Amino acid sequence: MEGPLEVLERRRRLLVEGDIEAFADLFAVDGVIEMPFAVDGIPARLEGREAIREFSARAATMPFEIIDLRTVQFHQTADPEVVIVEIESVARVTTTGETFEAPCIQVFRIRDGRILLFRDYVGAHSVPDLAAS
Repeated sequence: MEGPLEVLERRRRLLVEGDIEAFADLFAVDGVIEMPFAVDGIPARLEGREAIREFSARAATMPFEIIDLRTVQFHQTADPEVVIVEIESVARVTTTGETFEAPCIQVFRIRDGRILLFRDYVGAHSVPDLAAS
């Protein structure tokens, strides 16, 4: 069974490759994504693998692509299922070619190789207005 580090590395690879189906499959059937700092048009909470799949497919049509997710720091907690990751999301606006980096703190609960909870605190101020692109 994959541990949290392996699951998160696979997640990084799948997002960089744009494999939305496999990304969604990393989640437990009742997995949750929470985005407490979500900007307009982005839901603050997605419940269930299929909701995550549907949202991820819609997000894949937005005019940006993920170039990399650089891990700055990985923190294990007293709970072996919970990890905290400091990340720099590197992306490119596909309509303009502009690249940007967004700092993130991400909290995960991973059990038996599946993501149960992904809480993303993204520095939304670093993300360009994609609607204007």
